[in-house]
Amino acid sequence: MKKDNTTMRAFKQYNSYNPKYFPLFFLHTIFRNVSFYYSLWMSAEIVSGIYEGLEMRELYVLTAAALAGILLIRSLSAILDRQVETALEILEIHEAEAFYRKTLGLDYDKMENPHIRQIRSKIDENKRINSYGVVNMRYSVETLMDCLVNLAFSASLFAEMLSAMAVVPFSRTALILLAGLVTSIAAGIFFRIRGGKKGTLFWDSIGRKMMDENRILQGFHPSGTDNRIYRQQPLIDCLYEKCNREHKKAFMDTAHKIFCFIVVPGSVFSWLTKGFSYLIVCCYSTLGAFPVGSVIKYVGYMERMTESIQTLLGIFGSFQENEKFLADYLNFFDIENDMYQGSLAVEKRSDKQFEISFRNVSLRYQGSSDFALKNISLNLRSGERVAVVGMNGSGKTTFVKLLCRLYDPTEGEIIMNDFNIRKYDYRQYLNLFSVVFQDYNLLAVPLGNNISCDASWDKEKAEGLLEEVGFGKRYREMPKGLETPIYRNFDTDGVEISGGEAQKIALARALYRDTPFIILDEPTAALDPIAEAEIYAKFDEIAGDKTTIYISHRLSSCRLCDRILVFHEGRIVQSGTHRELLADDTGKYYEMWHAQAQYYA
Repeated sequence: MKKDNTTMRAFKQYNSYNPKYFPLFFLHTIFRNVSFYYSLWMSAEIVSGIYEGLEMRELYVLTAAALAGILLIRSLSAILDRQVETALEILEIHEAEAFYRKTLGLDYDKMENPHIRQIRSKIDENKRINSYGVVNMRYSVETLMDCLVNLAFSASLFAEMLSAMAVVPFSRTALILLAGLVTSIAAGIFFRIRGGKKGTLFWDSIGRKMMDENRILQGFHPSGTDNRIYRQQPLIDCLYEKCNREHKKAFMDTAHKIFCFIVVPGSVFSWLTKGFSYLIVCCYSTLGAFPVGSVIKYVGYMERMTESIQTLLGIFGSFQENEKFLADYLNFFDIENDMYQGSLAVEKRSDKQFEISFRNVSLRYQGSSDFALKNISLNLRSGERVAVVGMNGSGKTTFVKLLCRLYDPTEGEIIMNDFNIRKYDYRQYLNLFSVVFQDYNLLAVPLGNNISCDASWDKEKAEGLLEEVGFGKRYREMPKGLETPIYRNFDTDGVEISGGEAQKIALARALYRDTPFIILDEPTAALDPIAEAEIYAKFDEIAGDKTTIYISHRLSSCRLCDRILVFHEGRIVQSGTHRELLADDTGKYYEMWHAQAQYYA
């Protein structure tokens, strides 16, 4: 990506979220400036009329024209202002949607990649802390439009003033005043550009410091119960106070530097410019170049013009300094998926006969030197019940992610019905699986939508499944049935559900999809052992001829399974039935079973 294309590329992408916004803003800017210049012009005419002794009737006409014109212009400007606000809201909604679509559209391994997550987080933090990135770019573009409109209006008044001044002989005093004006404008531009660069560096440094501290502060939010039981508030207060002191010192240092390098020089030369503008206009007014009322008009215009010139030149520096933040923004959207999507159609089989084989499969996560899984070889037979057990970090969930092709193996291959699963159409292959992950998620939408994962649902099927997974009693208490919103994020009539109830809904969702493979990755962690045993017993009946894989730390589900796979440190160390594995008193399964059984004996 070429550096000189960064701002333009970012602007094109940002503008695409709502192409109406910037044209509307430009039109609004025109009306806003017309209001200022019209007021300035009419004020000059009225003052000149009073000075020249116009009749009261003529002065009333001028005043009425001024008020009517200002009312009309400001009314149109107010209408446009509302349109601009609405257009900006639409733009920001579409931008957020673009981020979500990009994030959800990434290969799963990229979604979990810490580097990519850091880029996404950095974009948000820059936007929130110091408005760098596309927000800064939008401000700069808006300011650029305002400057250009101001200069366009000023050009006509400048030509008018020069033509009036040309009839008066050029004097030495006028030359000195003009030289002072040009010098003050040039100095103001120099300090504006210099100050803008320094200001960007100052705010960039404090922004980076705050990003680091914000990450630390994210760990300072205990639960309400912990806070009360352990009286953690003094500790939290101490940690916050430390960060607040550092923030305060950084802000004070930055504010001092900005005051010295930006505010003071800018104010000095701004007042000098105004002073020389007044002196030049007053000098030519006393010489009879233009009426006394024009002093208001020309001084106001010159002040606005010089500010616009200084701001305009400073904007280009702002664009340049902001490019590194826009680069992060574009880099996120430039991330390309590299997982092969496949093209082979998955055979539609009513008998659900899909057999999957792992052949020396190993996986090493990006950025890690160790293998999460190593040399996994096994066959999953159609309709089989398989339990996957092991200690935390043994590779159970990683095995499921490979099976569902959320990741591709680092080594080895996975075969389904004689073909490498990479050859199958990716979307069709995913449609073979219903999974309840450890970190499953329900949406704050009606219960029926949560079960069907669609805009509509089969009422009879959904209600039957809720009954079968043990949610029937709670469901009958819901007055709106499947229309009942889950949670109250968007609807005050929503219902709050417990962790166990949420897991039952997630189980019903998995069954509703009616796929050949069902995988339960510790789906009953929030249930008590008795409820868990009941769920597994019912689920075994409901699953029918589907291939079912259970992952659980509790080993109660293992009795229902045809085969048990014992994972340890990324390898399969045992495989067999519950009876076979329990007979090996030196095995890992025996150790795990008796470690739990002693508490239930």
